[in-house]
Amino acid sequence: MSFYDEIKEYEWDTIQKSIQNSTREDVERSLAARTLGLEDLIHLLSPAAESFLEEIAQRSHRLTEQRFGKVIHLFAPLYVSNFCTNRCVYCGFNAGNSIERLALTVDEAVEEARVIRDLGFRNILLVSGEAPQIVPTEYFSQLVQRLRPLFPSISIEIYPMPTEDYQALIESGVDGLVVFQETYNEKLYGTFHPSGKKSNYRWRLETPDRGGEAGFRRIGLGALLGLTDWRTETFFLALHGRYLLRRFWKSHVSISFPRLRPAAGAFEPSYPVSDLEMVQMLTVLRLFLPDAGLVLSTRETAFFRDNLIPLGVTSMSAGSRTEPGGYTRAEQAEAQFKISDERPPEVVVEVIRQKGYDPVWKDWDAAFLSS
Repeated sequence: MSFYDEIKEYEWDTIQKSIQNSTREDVERSLAARTLGLEDLIHLLSPAAESFLEEIAQRSHRLTEQRFGKVIHLFAPLYVSNFCTNRCVYCGFNAGNSIERLALTVDEAVEEARVIRDLGFRNILLVSGEAPQIVPTEYFSQLVQRLRPLFPSISIEIYPMPTEDYQALIESGVDGLVVFQETYNEKLYGTFHPSGKKSNYRWRLETPDRGGEAGFRRIGLGALLGLTDWRTETFFLALHGRYLLRRFWKSHVSISFPRLRPAAGAFEPSYPVSDLEMVQMLTVLRLFLPDAGLVLSTRETAFFRDNLIPLGVTSMSAGSRTEPGGYTRAEQAEAQFKISDERPPEVVVEVIRQKGYDPVWKDWDAAFLSS
């Protein structure tokens, strides 16, 4: 059994209709529930719940402080390659795009990582396009072994792997896995992913299962906002998060909110998500998954990020570069997308403090792995 077997029990069109048909009375009843079930999730994601957004946000704020305290964890991405074999229509790394490509050597990636460490980060996310022939598993094993003395926490957001390859990376020192399904709508998935290994919906969907079986300490999920109806997408994203929290209870599950940003290829989202809609998504997910981390990246504007800090966010990136070599040799390669919040990390940290929260560069130590 995997999440693919569970998701098959729910029809996209049926869930979408239920969300749209929810009434004000449904929302009031769900807000009165002590714990939220799937029916409550449907009601709170509905247009009818928009007039209750202030109450939902206040509850999200209180629940987040109860479960996580007043802290915001910080991390930075390190892009090691923008080569990709996929042709995802929305991505700047699309194999069909004529862009400047670059794959860092292990030494070059370590140089980038030292810059990130000097900025204060102790939590790093390694990112690459999906081209295992360019950056194979062995590349990441070698890189992680070099980075372990610099970073207590190392995560990967790269091409999906078999369980045994994930186990090898965990042995090298990786503790976190991030993988975005992009869309849970299987009928539309192929439209956005016409070729490459990523076109295999089930292989992609079961990646967190393989990561959980391998033993990752942290597993991150996300849906790419703008591809489909965000309300229905959020239902399935929440369903996935609940499944992982129950099956792999030793792993910490987090959810990211990647809204589509300008990138090479000039893809235009058919379902743009407004700021208010994103607030509804984030706060409802907090109520439904009170123990999940909620991650906000530099895709969002500084103003929006600052104001979301008290509403349920537990982790933020800062000072991000989304192209390989971006920290030491800027503009030598194409970025995956344009970031929005370009403030340096020290400015983001000061804002977090002004909001009454503690910025945390490092929340655990590798020594815990042996305890």
